[in-house]
Amino acid sequence: MAEIIQKDGIWVFDGDALRLTPGRDRNVGVLRRALGELVVPLGALAGISFEQGRKQGRLRLRLRDGADPLLHATGGRLAEPHDPYRLTVESDRYGVAEYFTDEVRDALLLEQVPGTPVKEYLLPGPPLPLSVSAGDGTASFDGERVRLEWNWKTEDVKAAAGPRTLALADILGVEWQPSAGLENGHLRFRVAGAPVRERAKYDPHAVELWGFKRDPLMALVAAAVQARLPHPSADGVPEVAPVPEAAEADHDALLRRLRELGELHREGVLTAEEFTMAKQAVLKRM
Repeated sequence: MAEIIQKDGIWVFDGDALRLTPGRDRNVGVLRRALGELVVPLGALAGISFEQGRKQGRLRLRLRDGADPLLHATGGRLAEPHDPYRLTVESDRYGVAEYFTDEVRDALLLEQVPGTPVKEYLLPGPPLPLSVSAGDGTASFDGERVRLEWNWKTEDVKAAAGPRTLALADILGVEWQPSAGLENGHLRFRVAGAPVRERAKYDPHAVELWGFKRDPLMALVAAAVQARLPHPSADGVPEVAPVPEAAEADHDALLRRLRELGELHREGVLTAEEFTMAKQAVLKRM
């Protein structure tokens, strides 16, 4: 058995699975805390890496595509404090981290675990029932239905129709997008026969997120629903194309946005970190 204990968390490998337990350090994100202990079977892993830094290092797990509904629903957009598959390692434990990495790699080779995508989820997703309040609403899921309820911050156009109850059988897909820079995020459900609004603030099937502390918890709802939808590799599952924001269709508008961000940064409205995040979000869309 291999084990590494850090303020950021505890990872244990028994040869068959890894147990990932979040630590109590203040840098551990709310999503990791809410997930609690994760058990990752060896067959779900595509690899492991350890990166050394001057003061701290990082252990990182790479899962096989399609193995975890959380990773599929969030699309690689989890920030490091909320990513359960990263562990901060103090410099005096680099030797332990290297040993841990070697043990997992040797097991992957011995069991001949392929790094190819899987055709079914190998992790179960968050337990149910589940309810999260963030942004302009509350999203609840009991395994059969999603319920969306609005608060006083919801746009009148969206709130006027009242709460929404979505049957799991009518949901085609789910997407969680964090806020980035000056752009808001969302938890969006694609529903059969229903049009999709470009902006989450007007979409009755989406919760708009503004970058506050509880926003990442909406990813739990996304993962729980995703775990009960047909696996993306299944035959006949329709591919739902992402809905572009209004500015995405206009290259000139994106260039204008970059100039605006630069001006806001020069004027001191945006910090260097906020400017970098916002700029990267725009460049990604270009």
